[in-house]
Amino acid sequence: IERLTPEIFKEVKGSDKVVCANVDMYSGLVYKMLGIPSDLYTPLFAVSRIVGWAAHRMEEILTGSRIIRPAYKAIAKPRKYIPLSERD
Repeated sequence: IERLTPEIFKEVKGSDKVVCANVDMYSGLVYKMLGIPSDLYTPLFAVSRIVGWAAHRMEEILTGSRIIRPAYKAIAKPRKYIPLSERD
């Protein structure tokens, strides 16, 4: 799969862009072997990553540093941090 995917990608998309395999390439196969319905694959993917996504966003907001992909554009306006004890 790892060898053929870049060839097929080039054929279909007309691009030589490098396609790297990661664990998600195989997760569907594992889910199927475990008998998990295919309509749950995407929710499982999201649930397993939501904490990391949230942590990256919080770090970006708190440090003002860009740590997400270069194409990402934050559209939220900077706001002053309000401690939980002072919030409504």
